[in-house]
Amino acid sequence: MSTSDSASTSASTEIERYPYDVVVIGAGGSGLRAAIEARARGLRTAIISKSLFGKAHTVMAEGGAAAAMGNVNPNDNWMVHFRDTMRGGKFLNNPRMAELHAKEAPDRVWELEAYGAIFDRTPEGKISQRNFGGHEYPRLAHVGDRTGLEMIRTLQQQVVALQQADSYEFDDPEARIKVFAETTITRLVKDESGRIAGAFGYVRDTGRFVLFEAPAVVLATGGIGRTFKVTSNSWEYSGDGHALALLAGASLMNMEFVQFHPTGMVWPPSVRGLLVTESVRGDGGVLRNSEGKRFMFNYVPDVFRAQYAETEEEADRWYTDPDHNRRPPELLPRDEVARSINAEVKAGRGTPHGGVFLDIASRRPAEYILKRLPSMYHQFKELADVDITKEPMEIGPTCHYVMGGVEVDPDTAAASVPGLFAAGEVSGGMHGSNRLGGNSLSDLLVFGKRAGDGAADYLESLGGAKPAVSAADLDAAVAEALAPFSRTDGENPYTVHSELQQTMHDLVGIIRREQEVRDALAALEKFKERAANVAVPGERAYNPGWHYAQDLRNMLLVAECVAMAALERTESRGGHTREDHPAMDPEWRKVNLILTLDGDKIDMVHQPLPAMRQDLLELFDVSELKKYMTAEELTGLTAPAAPAAPAASAAPAASESKEGH
Repeated sequence: MSTSDSASTSASTEIERYPYDVVVIGAGGSGLRAAIEARARGLRTAIISKSLFGKAHTVMAEGGAAAAMGNVNPNDNWMVHFRDTMRGGKFLNNPRMAELHAKEAPDRVWELEAYGAIFDRTPEGKISQRNFGGHEYPRLAHVGDRTGLEMIRTLQQQVVALQQADSYEFDDPEARIKVFAETTITRLVKDESGRIAGAFGYVRDTGRFVLFEAPAVVLATGGIGRTFKVTSNSWEYSGDGHALALLAGASLMNMEFVQFHPTGMVWPPSVRGLLVTESVRGDGGVLRNSEGKRFMFNYVPDVFRAQYAETEEEADRWYTDPDHNRRPPELLPRDEVARSINAEVKAGRGTPHGGVFLDIASRRPAEYILKRLPSMYHQFKELADVDITKEPMEIGPTCHYVMGGVEVDPDTAAASVPGLFAAGEVSGGMHGSNRLGGNSLSDLLVFGKRAGDGAADYLESLGGAKPAVSAADLDAAVAEALAPFSRTDGENPYTVHSELQQTMHDLVGIIRREQEVRDALAALEKFKERAANVAVPGERAYNPGWHYAQDLRNMLLVAECVAMAALERTESRGGHTREDHPAMDPEWRKVNLILTLDGDKIDMVHQPLPAMRQDLLELFDVSELKKYMTAEELTGLTAPAAPAAPAASAAPAASESKEGH
């Protein structure tokens, strides 16, 4: 399938070329779902995995996939899910994306079941659904606390099934879908008119260069967590897709919104930041400070006060009688819980290792914990010598998710560069200023499918003509990749990266202040100078220092976007907290911050948020909307909205008609 071209580059470096219709960069949930859809449309599809196939960060998503199936509470429906998502995002979400997600998530989960996913079940045999922060009803379809692992296992198996079908039809299992494991993409290449023509990178173990010639590229690279010192993210999350999009001419949006998950491990130091699933709180766990007090009752914001319990007695009754009691404040949206934990620690009521206690041991029997939270039990027992069936966990906020990302069309997942698409965490708009737990896994499925469809539709529009790679683009990509080897006295990329992480943690973390963010931007300018001179000894094969040098470029671009937007937005909303501007501002709610790259300079402009349709606005009480929106936006909405009735269920497809939804 591959050919070599040693004449097209100034460095006379051999490049293996692979022609495809669609290249999907990322082998997590959104990438695999996009690839499956592109292959279903008859397209030759390549899946590029930075790590080993099956090791994508999606496996670390534990709690479940949010989908309003109504299996545990029949009052749930897409309209309630839409409302919860908009509330969680503080109404900065792209309303069309939130609508599509809420409507299509059930079908995507049932489809996953049809692929072979084995979910936990209700007594009636339906897919079990659990409570999670910010969701009004039990909504997360789950497999214990290993849901992401089951999703990846299932999507992987579906890829293998498609390969088996192709083997039967074409006598070649990789005829229409192939996985390239341990491969890093460093640049997207375009034709002379600016359309995507392919992706350039290298194979990590050998260092050989590869060029995937394809008119459509789907970015599914996940997040940016490695830009911060304490993170739940795995090593792959260095902002690759965000940077690739910027460098290709696409725009990023709202990069100031970085979610710090409230519950990451704080001890021992080797696992600080490792995720503790929200399922612990959804299944009855509570947060206590060093004085043993359930402190979350002191931190319920006014905009949520009507939905959350004011006493421990009412909060505990909610688990067995949610229709007549309000939710525990431990299940507030993640941004609220993270800030509350931060405040307790800052006030001197933290644990010995700088967090708070998460206690489920005193509230649930050991057998219940072992059944519902097997991964959490194993994680704490093996890594911290803590038995969560007998004692509380020490937890604290950890950089977990970025709500900002590539600006895309909600329906097609298309970016502004022709032929470029994005889905999952690398895309922006869906989650507004804060993501609800569980919405990520269903987001991957909904918009992964849409990205695959969007890429297929784009190829049809080309009518068979495929853009050709610009020789200048290819030469520049090769020269950039090889540059660290040409220096003999430059800095170690590990050192620069470590100091970058510390700077972002200290100055652009969970609580931000104007001068600190300005200091961070000044520091980033110096980091860019240092990164331009990092040196890597040795050869390209098996060279982790070279990998770090490539990632460093991406992390610096992402860090600058985060800091610039954090300085610009003078309000506090969701994952962006400005201590010097502590309130939400209705005028700022109407603004998306759009970032583009002009040469080596990042430009930022204000762009109006897409207006919410009248029928969607009418799903909310006007009294609630007044907390977020301007009077001008609410013109015509004078009466409280009627409660949303459960939507009539569409007839399931043949593969979905069994009882086990």
